[in-house]
Amino acid sequence: MRPAWRCRVCGAPWPCQPARLGLLVEFRGDRTGLLFHLGGLLAEAHTQLGDVADLHGRFLGWARVRGGTMFHVNHEPGAEIHHTDPFAVPAGQRSPVRRLRGRLAAPVTLWTAPGPAGLTVSSTLVAEGEPDRLLGLVDPESDLWAAVEEAGRFAVTPLGPHHRQLADRFAGLFPSPGGLFALDAWTDTPYGPVPADAGGWAGCRLDTAREYGWGLLVEATIEAVDLPHDTPPLLHYRGRYHDLTD
Repeated sequence: MRPAWRCRVCGAPWPCQPARLGLLVEFRGDRTGLLFHLGGLLAEAHTQLGDVADLHGRFLGWARVRGGTMFHVNHEPGAEIHHTDPFAVPAGQRSPVRRLRGRLAAPVTLWTAPGPAGLTVSSTLVAEGEPDRLLGLVDPESDLWAAVEEAGRFAVTPLGPHHRQLADRFAGLFPSPGGLFALDAWTDTPYGPVPADAGGWAGCRLDTAREYGWGLLVEATIEAVDLPHDTPPLLHYRGRYHDLTD
């Protein structure tokens, strides 16, 4: 039976959090140096488990030299959540056209194709006619476009307020362990998988595509529409999701 090694300093199971990270921040005047020693510490831990207390003691002593502190330690409880994007471009430096686009509320849709592949799109437009058409701007380097180009067809699903996380996942803004389609329930269609809890979807046949601004303008013919029930839309406005209100 494997012995339950515990740190003699903090009492946590070995290797404890400090030893696992091995990341120190040492302050020297007005300069901050990052010292990465994870590999060395772990290698030493595996070969010197009989001297656990000494290894951890030297680790903590090194962290405290010259006022150094552990990088991951937060001495104040709780966490601060920013209500604005700290990496956003200052208002005075933003593109006027980008700001104009942000002021146009747009429905959030999910485009999927056999493969499967998918992408969150907020530039979908439907044009009635004979035949009925659908247009949208997509990323030409996305996996979705590669799948659409190969299959010649795709599905478009209007998303609802409960699809915020799904929308962020397919936009590349939220982690997707196991793949984009690993979570949630999906319904297979000839045009691609669609969320099982969606209010409806449309099946489209690719007609043409061309460069349009920084994106790719995709034009398609609507071949199938399935609207089993009515659901409120998820809107994108000024960089954030919004629900439809009266």
